[in-house]
Amino acid sequence: METLRFPSDFVWGAATSAFQIEGAAAEGGRGESIWDRFCLAPGRIANGDHAQVACDHFHRFKDDVALLADLGIPAYRFSIAWPRIFPDGRGRFQPAGLDFYGQLVDELLRRGITPYATLYHWDLPQALQDRGGWPNRDTVGAFLDYVDIVTRTLGDRVQHWFTHNEPWCIAMLGHAQGIHAPGLRDGPAALAAAHHLLLSHGQAVPIIRANARNASVGIVLNLTPAYPASDRDTDRRASHLYDGQFNRWFLDPLFGRGYPDDVAEAYRHHRWLPDGPLPFVRPGDLDTIAAPCDVLGINYYTRAIVRAAEREPAGSPPDVVPPAPSEELTDMGWEVYPEGLHDLLVRVHRDYAPARLLIAENGCSHADGPGPDGRIRDERRIRYLRDHFAQARRAMDQGVPLQGYFVWSLMDNFEWQCGYRQRFGLVWVDFETQRRIPKDSAAWFARQIAAMPARFSADAPSKKD
Repeated sequence: METLRFPSDFVWGAATSAFQIEGAAAEGGRGESIWDRFCLAPGRIANGDHAQVACDHFHRFKDDVALLADLGIPAYRFSIAWPRIFPDGRGRFQPAGLDFYGQLVDELLRRGITPYATLYHWDLPQALQDRGGWPNRDTVGAFLDYVDIVTRTLGDRVQHWFTHNEPWCIAMLGHAQGIHAPGLRDGPAALAAAHHLLLSHGQAVPIIRANARNASVGIVLNLTPAYPASDRDTDRRASHLYDGQFNRWFLDPLFGRGYPDDVAEAYRHHRWLPDGPLPFVRPGDLDTIAAPCDVLGINYYTRAIVRAAEREPAGSPPDVVPPAPSEELTDMGWEVYPEGLHDLLVRVHRDYAPARLLIAENGCSHADGPGPDGRIRDERRIRYLRDHFAQARRAMDQGVPLQGYFVWSLMDNFEWQCGYRQRFGLVWVDFETQRRIPKDSAAWFARQIAAMPARFSADAPSKKD
């Protein structure tokens, strides 16, 4: 039996987000979010699904915390829904929303589970979108009002805080590609949104520190390592540009380097930016964005294999090459490539030297459901997690200050534009009855945690099983 060792203070956890699990969309004074509105548009969400009920976590949170406790999962990363706190985005706040999260935190602490709170996981109040949303600089001030009231209320009990989850997705999928809320296809708006997200992060850091006792503050980025499709110089340059658009555009300003010039020039070529200075950057912004943080959260799912575009016009964005054979893909169509996690962690440590790193999300979607005996044999998920844990340990052996790992997700949930077709959970959810069934992967993960701090066993099923 192969074994790996992790430090005794290494944090193991599971993650969720508010919109994907809570439901109760019109209860407790909650306002409309951009994702509520987005789900109403025909053709936006697979099967016409919505999250009005989702996993009904709003009503069942004590049962879900009990699931965490029964599995021995010692940390839980969740997000707070801005529309539950400020139904209109700012101004009048809703005490019932604060009470809900206070009860959730209290239940976690009562069960001995450490809360990790994310302040923004994509659910902007629709009222703010109606006034311009993240491309409007005024949204930064609204976010700070929200951060202040939440952290003043929960800061005596929650030490670990993340400002934003995956600003690339918010900006690019929501404002450039239009496949996420608010559904825009506007490149300049996407870049302005990205900047205001980063600016609001930097401005929120001192507020959180002031309000939360012994706070650990960070941000979560979804990062994708890019590999050239060949040794040709054109493919190497294309890979570097892809890395710039996906990774460096966010990492560089957070670590005091400003926005990368090569990426800005590419955006100017495509008329996302005018010639000259970046129009959304004001004096002092870049210093604010680079506010020192305690931790960088990384979400990793797959890699990108990149080649130079072969189509006209010249300067087109690089092409991402279809990856491995079908048996190496998750149900999302993403290549399973554990080595990419190692490469990513080593690169971020080498190039940016964050004080601490956490894997804030890592997991895979497979549709395995209950067999005739009710058991869910999701061997592919076990192999996926085992192999990624091993690559994380390999990076730690090379000096990477990785201090925790959160599996995505605790339970099957509403998976954004994919609706309920994709199942990432350690726990299977029957969305008709809300019954929860821990999968074999949940039991495997529980055994690994129970074996800590001495070791965890990589006794996953082989591909021949």
